[in-house]
Amino acid sequence: MSLLYQGDLVRILVVQESDWTEVGPHQSHHLMERLSQRGHEIRVIDFEIRWRAHKGYGFLSRRKVINNYHKAIEGGNVTVIRPPFIRAPILDYASLLVSHRNEIEKQIKEFQPDVIVGFGILNANMAIRIARKHNIPFFYYIIDELHRLVPEKPLQAVARVVESRNMEAADMVISINEGLREYTIKMGADPEKTEVIRAGVDLEAFNPDDRKTVRAKYGIQDDETVLFFMGWLYEFSGLKEVALALAKNRDSKIKLLILGKGDLWDTLQEIRRDHGLAERIIMESWVPYQEVPKYIMAADICILPAYKNEIMMNIVPIKMYEYMAAGKPVLATSLPGLMKEFGETNGVLYAESSDAVLDKALELIETGQIGPEGKRARDFVKSLNWDELTDIFQQTLSRGMLNG
Repeated sequence: MSLLYQGDLVRILVVQESDWTEVGPHQSHHLMERLSQRGHEIRVIDFEIRWRAHKGYGFLSRRKVINNYHKAIEGGNVTVIRPPFIRAPILDYASLLVSHRNEIEKQIKEFQPDVIVGFGILNANMAIRIARKHNIPFFYYIIDELHRLVPEKPLQAVARVVESRNMEAADMVISINEGLREYTIKMGADPEKTEVIRAGVDLEAFNPDDRKTVRAKYGIQDDETVLFFMGWLYEFSGLKEVALALAKNRDSKIKLLILGKGDLWDTLQEIRRDHGLAERIIMESWVPYQEVPKYIMAADICILPAYKNEIMMNIVPIKMYEYMAAGKPVLATSLPGLMKEFGETNGVLYAESSDAVLDKALELIETGQIGPEGKRARDFVKSLNWDELTDIFQQTLSRGMLNG
């Protein structure tokens, strides 16, 4: 069967161990929603991995189905299925093993998928075994070094073994950058069955033509410089260091705009309060994805000040491409994945540590290079549009299905 050359419409079952409706949109959302627009049927089995952050829920999470869901684009049509699980440490993963296996079997019987795409570890392992039994091709899609994201440190070694076995057994392993492809091969993937499909961007949505809307909302003046970050506020995001550096800098014309929620929210609020930075650090927890471009456009410089730890080494977040599409220079810590992807002459500038990001921003302001670096950034991502990348993904699925 060929998706691309014969125009067949196929049924794709996606399995992952994060919340499809809360995180992202990630590459998975963009690709699957665009495939659904082309007539393909998409069902996603997900997991409420951050259940600890949600207060007031019961011990048992019941099965939930969300029809006609979209996050990245209007008109996307994905069915999200969340099997039941137990909201308790250890028991959450134990119950996942049972409920996700049952759900995958149920979907194979009722939905009859032509292909299964896995983004997780445990449910991907189950899906591979079940797919093989039913002669269904399995694609393993890698956007992170997955085992490092397991919250319980003692379980990471076990997760690494399972992740490695998944890579060995998959019909195709897809990575979002070359650094992660090298990682998959080290973990056991057959080099002949690996593929890189880079992240993309909607250039029209992020066209830098509206600088004023968000700045007016928060009272930001034309002569003030805005550093912008969006995403989950991990402890290792480096934002604490940037905020503290801002507290030491007396230039009230520099502001930090943060769009996101997560572990570091309370700490950043304390820094705002304790250092009198309520007007210089602006925090917004969430806006609809369609509003995100306006926030990026309000910025002068975008930042990714993450720690150089094992989790972040090969990560190239989609927001990097979105920052760059809006014509914004990006200041980041010198993470190997970023440097391999963007180099040093394409609008991404590097600091050695999170503490040094603000100094690098001041240097960019003083040398008058914000505009020229922003232009280089947009020029770099012009060829990375989501429609072409969806074509590439279809072709990859076609080859894998023919060879599976």
